[in-house]
Amino acid sequence: MSTGNVTRINAGKMKLEVHPNSKELGAAAAQAAAEELQRLDQLGKKIGVIFATGASQFDTLEALTVIKGLPWCHVQGFHMDEYVGLDENHPASFRRYLREKLTQRVTMRDFFEMDGTAEDIEAFGREYMRKLDVANPQICLLGIGENGHLAFNDPAEAKFDDPQAIKVVTLDKECRQQQVSEGWFKSTEEVPETALTLTIPTLFRVPKLIVSVPGGRKAEAIQRTLEEPIATHCPSTLLRTHPDVTIYLDVESAAGLSKLV
Repeated sequence: MSTGNVTRINAGKMKLEVHPNSKELGAAAAQAAAEELQRLDQLGKKIGVIFATGASQFDTLEALTVIKGLPWCHVQGFHMDEYVGLDENHPASFRRYLREKLTQRVTMRDFFEMDGTAEDIEAFGREYMRKLDVANPQICLLGIGENGHLAFNDPAEAKFDDPQAIKVVTLDKECRQQQVSEGWFKSTEEVPETALTLTIPTLFRVPKLIVSVPGGRKAEAIQRTLEEPIATHCPSTLLRTHPDVTIYLDVESAAGLSKLV
């Protein structure tokens, strides 16, 4: 169904919106997040939010952080993954990213950073999950990797019934190449081989998923997400089972959906 410049598609439980460009995609995803933040605040509920990073979130976070009147003072923020051993001031650090694009722009009640340089990374992960469980996040701003990963759950690491809530994973070659293609590193050799990530069951416990996926490099991943059997070889296929997920696309990332658009 098309409304104005926006095409809306339903695929099972999953909703998709195709916008003319990444700016409009980001504005739409941000507006959805803003409306949910306001709804939760009016209900007097705690507002826990998990934030993704990477190029997919540029326009969404830029738009979200300039919307007036949002209840940031009631929000407890978290992020979903971080490289192991990467200095927090490195240009590719997700802590640095979220400071620059989120926490230095709005004032939250709390924001809990994921420390990939912790001396005992497993102990840090347990404490991080304790805080996340208490916050009981209601919204997750998410992306999809070129290999279909969710957070840093690459195909070889993804488990739909993962017994762990957070874990250290080894990043595959395609994932590491994506980080180079997006300009975070000069070569795949510079990309850390491991990362700390929330697992798929942890992400799927969040009631509302807002997924921003701009750009032509993601077109194949989006096509696979909709068309392939639900399996860990393309982790994002599982999104078709979530009760409240909307994927925001632009014309480029929706290029493989010609039969539907």
